[in-house]
Amino acid sequence: MGRSALALVFAAAIAAPALAHESAVELATGGLIFVRNENLEMLSQELSISPSEISIRYRVLNKSDQDITVLAAFPMPDLHIEGPDDSPSLPTDDPINLLAFAAAANGKAIAANVEQRVISAGLDRTRLLRDLGIPLAPHLASIRGALDRLSPDKAEELGRLGLVESEVYDEGSGMRRHLGARWTLQTTFSWEQRFTANSETVIEQHYRPSIGRSPQTLLGSPAEEKEPWYDEYKDKYCFGYEFLAAVEAARKAAGSKLGAPFSEQRIEYQHKTWVNGLGSPIKQFRLVVDKAAPENLVSFCGEEPKKLDETKLEVTKSDYTPDGTLAILFLTRLRQQ
Repeated sequence: MGRSALALVFAAAIAAPALAHESAVELATGGLIFVRNENLEMLSQELSISPSEISIRYRVLNKSDQDITVLAAFPMPDLHIEGPDDSPSLPTDDPINLLAFAAAANGKAIAANVEQRVISAGLDRTRLLRDLGIPLAPHLASIRGALDRLSPDKAEELGRLGLVESEVYDEGSGMRRHLGARWTLQTTFSWEQRFTANSETVIEQHYRPSIGRSPQTLLGSPAEEKEPWYDEYKDKYCFGYEFLAAVEAARKAAGSKLGAPFSEQRIEYQHKTWVNGLGSPIKQFRLVVDKAAPENLVSFCGEEPKKLDETKLEVTKSDYTPDGTLAILFLTRLRQQ
């Protein structure tokens, strides 16, 4: 992509900031949840985050003289379609394992159970959809045909219960009225985890993150600090001097007066799930954020990270009790041709 082409991309992005920043919306994810037991202690946790994978390694000590078995769970983010233009970002088309989740304990793969529930207006409507043969994942294109095949009385019933909404769009044969899913899908993986007496257990999990994407960042655009989105971004991702200087240097090098030559990838990670159920602070915590390529940029809030190599940043803490959400902004360099 030459300079003139880059400039056209920048101009289109700045002319339609809502489109650039809402092309794909990230869903906040997290780690494992354990049923509380005061004899279990989190010795360490290593969290690695990149645009391609989130992985977490837990070292848990059973301080008691007896084996302990507790329920461990990984809740997927709730999935809900607000309207016909809503497009939640998911890394797979799997209707059950939405994030390609996997886990292991002491190196042995865990066979987790999975439960999916359909919620509408606070009520569980899973059985109703299953009886009608309706897929539970509301975001998949395959659900349209199943809803369109419903009899008029069943379609009216689902509409009355808040499960569907009428939409009008063209699938190639003219404008037609269709039903759109409006329920919330809750998906949870769970298993009973055994912790041997007076021993450490290592649990590892990994999954592909839900990533918010924009084909062009608005950072580096003229008078960006006056734009309504800028303060929100600054508070959410805690831009530092070096980050903003690198954005500006890339803009100048691209010869653009409209914006910097980067696309955006955004990840939100929920802190509270890191220690839920284990009570005490994490004795040793380590976060590694990988921006994937040296020319890419990354920004997130927290203590000043240590540079491990050309792509990885590290934050370490002792006796750490996280709370809140870690939001990470990755800027991926647009390639010139």
